[in-house]
Amino acid sequence: MLWLSEVLLQNHDLESFEQLEKVIVEKAQEGEMFFRMDVKPPFQDTPENWEERLEAVFTART
Repeated sequence: MLWLSEVLLQNHDLESFEQLEKVIVEKAQEGEMFFRMDVKPPFQDTPENWEERLEAVFTART
């Protein structure tokens, strides 16, 4: 199970929502099957629809 809070803690050098999306894609490609969003990303550029966007990049597995 991939938790957003763990991703943020393990990648404390992230500076934008776009960078976070790339990490989520990588985790999905590595074989993570489930993703839980337990915190809101702390970036200035975090969009209002951040949950939908992260879910979309996770499930796309491109």
